[in-house]
Amino acid sequence: MYQQMFFVNLAADDLEASKKFFTGLGYALDDRFSDDTTASIPLSDSVTLMLHTHRKYGEFTKKKIVDSTTSSEVLLALSASSREAVDELVDRAVAAGGSVTGETQDHGFMYGRAFDDVDGHTWEVMWMDPAAAQS
Repeated sequence: MYQQMFFVNLAADDLEASKKFFTGLGYALDDRFSDDTTASIPLSDSVTLMLHTHRKYGEFTKKKIVDSTTSSEVLLALSASSREAVDELVDRAVAAGGSVTGETQDHGFMYGRAFDDVDGHTWEVMWMDPAAAQS
């Protein structure tokens, strides 16, 4: 069966700072698809983050590029394997220069926290009890 891929394209105010932030979270840069205007960062086998300078991002759209530090254009969500993995990723994000945003969500069977990356994009990290997801 065909495995569809998903590419998340985001504008970065400072591409080098953004690359440092995401590699600080433990992700690797894919040099094959990266240059001085774009950073390709695989998040999984089927999801790749594409960070672009504003100039490069502007080649893909005629719309105004929002200031993601003051406006929200998208909420990005990542799953985690455990509650501890949620905390570990958010803690690494803060250590790499991001900031915690919103309140911790703890519903027993589901746990989540969120952070803003160095460009202001909001990332939610959540864990859900697999048994609860099946019922």
